[in-house]
Amino acid sequence: MFIPYPTERSKEIGEKVEAFVRTVVAPYEQEPRSTEHGPTEELIQELRAKARAAGLMTPHILANGEHLTQRETAAVLMRSGLSPLGPVALNTMAPDEGNMYMLGKVANEDQKKRFLEKLVKGEARSAFFMTEPASEDGAGSDPTLLKTVAEQDGDEWVINGRKAFITGVEGAEVGIIMARTGGGDRVKATMFLVNLPHPAIKIERLIDTIDSSMPGGHAQVLLDNVRVPKEDILGEVDEGFRYAQVRLSPARLSHCMRWFGSVVRANEIAAEYAVTRKAFGKLLIDHEGVGFKLVENQIDMKQAALLIDWCAAHLDTGDLGTTESSLTKAAVAETLFTVADRCVQVMGGTGLSKDTIVEQVFRETRAFRVYDGPTEVHKWSLAKKLKRATLEKMQA
Repeated sequence: MFIPYPTERSKEIGEKVEAFVRTVVAPYEQEPRSTEHGPTEELIQELRAKARAAGLMTPHILANGEHLTQRETAAVLMRSGLSPLGPVALNTMAPDEGNMYMLGKVANEDQKKRFLEKLVKGEARSAFFMTEPASEDGAGSDPTLLKTVAEQDGDEWVINGRKAFITGVEGAEVGIIMARTGGGDRVKATMFLVNLPHPAIKIERLIDTIDSSMPGGHAQVLLDNVRVPKEDILGEVDEGFRYAQVRLSPARLSHCMRWFGSVVRANEIAAEYAVTRKAFGKLLIDHEGVGFKLVENQIDMKQAALLIDWCAAHLDTGDLGTTESSLTKAAVAETLFTVADRCVQVMGGTGLSKDTIVEQVFRETRAFRVYDGPTEVHKWSLAKKLKRATLEKMQA
């Protein structure tokens, strides 16, 4: 089901990653240290110690700091997702993976040394402070609704606001805050780097959500006069939305990669169940209602894999790939959820239980249809572009 390895180096890394996740990580899946708000810090460090010993920490970033191409990254991250704990162990999990990518592109050398290096080594986790509470009409899928404000005070900036669904902030050491720094006809924003925990950044609550794979859960956070020195501005003032675009497309796509791996594993479990469980005188897979579901999974997964590879190849051209990643995310999220749903159905009551990871993969892929932009927002954006392109063609 996976895409073919595009290069020898990706094959070497990917095969090691797959073996590690299947043999070392998967046995931890029934651990009580995997909580409803993600794996505990103790479990994270235990898994990362094993990944480090295997030479697989942050496998998509090479020892010399070079990042694998997007097609190579897809081949590796898909395999890291074979267990919900795989990306955590290997340091390929969101939001760290996307934050590392953006810091590598935007941060200056001093910032890379202070913030990026410890992330790449898997010694720290990070949080991206963008989304705001819907109850306060804050930014979500529409970033122009940004309410959090940063105001300059001498050589410092003072940030005030409230954020919601901030993944991984509990236990994180690096924070990237998006705050409004310009108004007028066009909302402008700036990104600020902060060390965590921070006395002026207060976790108000961990939000109970349907998914449970990301360390630190998803929190509502109060930013109460957070003072940031000017040297910790990421990039340039008022350019936050532009830098978010640098992060956006690869981060959307890496979500597709990781969750693709989880669905591959769920489908394997469902297939094994169907060829061993009997009902009404024959194996489940010999009932067309079951066997056809597994075949439909094969078809859908192959289509999703090809979309991921196509989008990765486009990003490798250097283009931002906003349209391509939006199309891919919308299609792959819906497809993977459908596949996971079929796996649950094939397994019946067992698929609803926590005896296997199928139930968790179902929950995770349901959340995926919302995270990094709900499917409907992507379709709306794509439809606007389609309208514009069609009208321009008609008028040419």
